[in-house]
Amino acid sequence: MARIAGVNIPTNKRVIIALQYIHGIGKKNAEDICAKVGIPAERRVAQLTDAEVLQIREAIDRDYMVEGDLRREVAINIKRLMDLGCYRGLRHRRQLPVRGQRTHTNARTRKGKAKAIAGKKK
Repeated sequence: MARIAGVNIPTNKRVIIALQYIHGIGKKNAEDICAKVGIPAERRVAQLTDAEVLQIREAIDRDYMVEGDLRREVAINIKRLMDLGCYRGLRHRRQLPVRGQRTHTNARTRKGKAKAIAGKKK
């Protein structure tokens, strides 16, 4: 099992798919990494040599912000918005949708389970 950027990537999957298990690497970045290192798209993780795994690891460390660093950066950006007191920061603070979605109905994922209102009957 190859360990890249602190993540155990699955051995039986293709390299492009397996790299996407790392937070911060999507399909495009995974394809770019494989092209830089020179790994064919249909190669599986189990077929990689130690040298190729090392090259992938170095390419990710050098060119991409992934996992803990990326999560920390996002958290800092959200905290900055909240400290500024801008509209997006206030929405984050109240745990409501940030990007203009309606909240009269829906938004249950963000707002949590619906709370009963006392005395409301039809």
